[in-house]
Amino acid sequence: MISKSSYALASKALAARPFVAGAAVAARQPQPAASSPPSPAPPPPPSRPMSSQPKKHLVTHEEGVHQTMQLSKSWRNKPLFRRQGDVRFKSGLEASRLLIAEANRRDAHEVEYIDSVTSTMEVLSPLFDRNPRYAFVAKQLMEPERFVQFRVAWMDDVGVVRLNRGFRIQYSSALGPYEGPLHLGPQVTGGLVKAFGFDNIFSNGLTGYDVGSSVGGSDFNPFDKSEAEVQRFCQSYMTELAKYVGPDVDHPTMGMGVAEKEMGYLFGQYKRINSKGTSSGIPFMTKKDSQASGVAMASSVGIRGIIFTNVLVMVPGHAVVLFAKEMLKEKNQSLMGKRCLILGSGKNARAVASKLLEYGAVPLTFTDESGHVYEPGGIDEGKLRTISNIKVERGGMLGRYVTSSTTAKFNEPGDIFDVSCDLCFPCGPAKSIDATAVNKLADGGCTGVIEGGHKNVTIEGRQALKARGVMYGPHIVTLTGCNIGNAHGHNLPGDTLEDEVKRIYNDVKSAATEFNVRGDLFAGGTMVGFLRVANAMLAHGAV
Repeated sequence: MISKSSYALASKALAARPFVAGAAVAARQPQPAASSPPSPAPPPPPSRPMSSQPKKHLVTHEEGVHQTMQLSKSWRNKPLFRRQGDVRFKSGLEASRLLIAEANRRDAHEVEYIDSVTSTMEVLSPLFDRNPRYAFVAKQLMEPERFVQFRVAWMDDVGVVRLNRGFRIQYSSALGPYEGPLHLGPQVTGGLVKAFGFDNIFSNGLTGYDVGSSVGGSDFNPFDKSEAEVQRFCQSYMTELAKYVGPDVDHPTMGMGVAEKEMGYLFGQYKRINSKGTSSGIPFMTKKDSQASGVAMASSVGIRGIIFTNVLVMVPGHAVVLFAKEMLKEKNQSLMGKRCLILGSGKNARAVASKLLEYGAVPLTFTDESGHVYEPGGIDEGKLRTISNIKVERGGMLGRYVTSSTTAKFNEPGDIFDVSCDLCFPCGPAKSIDATAVNKLADGGCTGVIEGGHKNVTIEGRQALKARGVMYGPHIVTLTGCNIGNAHGHNLPGDTLEDEVKRIYNDVKSAATEFNVRGDLFAGGTMVGFLRVANAMLAHGAV
């Protein structure tokens, strides 16, 4: 009786033998006479590239769509969960549904986080089909390594003690030290920070840099506070945060409501209570030019002693436009003459507008809490400078702009999505574009929505974009400019930024093509980021 192991070895040996269709039949046929001229031999079938040749895909290091990754079927027989009985899965889609159900069981109250897990696991199901082991890694990845919430007490200008909640979630350090933005605003909650941290895993992972994922912030609103109040809050916040961040540990970066001034106050307090502020010659929370020789440089808004310069502030917004440029190039189009709807008026929105002007596009709008400003003829450099001067003042509202422009319309039309445009760049609050907004944009001739902020488009909005055939640039791809800037410093040349954007875009596009979701940048970016992080986690074991 043949054992199973012997049968398996024999099968492998047979599979390794070269096989040519009809070869066995030809061997049994009578051979022609010697006088007969030999018939020309058929051309050999094209040989499949061997493993010594260049690999097809950057991330998987394998040779073809159906050969990607070493399939470990034994993992499909293992229970994904062992609660009230073993729970197994038969397909990648079933695995993703089990993971989504587990997230709902544990954190159903965190709506933003559930949305992130749902959209991510759905696109990862093809990966779970090819290698079931990745479903177990995804289960491990859903739980952050550390989540810190603390009280931030500070005193306002009239001597009243005020309280806010501070957060820092350190989600994954599989690829390197934590790195991620700080967000300030009344919309910041524990669930939102957790959702941003989960998304940041894939955004940081797909860049190829050795950085982990972390996000933090507070429900403090910096826009209706005085400069002294903002400084006192930042100092109180950093006093507690300093216990968990530092060089080679966790690198906070700029986010919503956090620009050069806030980062300067935060770093000043960190430097006051910590003796170590650098690592390998690179200052913590700053990226100083090697030629600065330790001399503090003035920022673009005149704050002394801050290493941040205008370049680092502008890089994330510029990268958003460069990704839009790459997306249009796929359709043999350019940004020249494109009428662009911009939602938001923060540093990212203004950086997007400046880069659009550089490529000949026409920014039309800006928005904030007071409403929206619409320039039918477009916003030129002079008008953008006026808007920037208003918004750099703490608490400055766009309504003031209409006093300096005879052509501007304020809150006309009543719904900003009724403005006809070619492209839309949402750079404002999360979930600002839903399915209804998408349909209005598409009806007005919009051909692309490129996120310049975090989670601007809802899940239903993404589905509507796909149904209407509108290009979509997801934030996990387009907001990688922050990582590029932090990796290269404020002396980042423009051509280096463009080269890095092209590299990331090509990686994402290649992954989307390989997994049969051509053109879906959200799926491609998520897969690239997940594979890089998951492969590192597999090497680390159960940590």
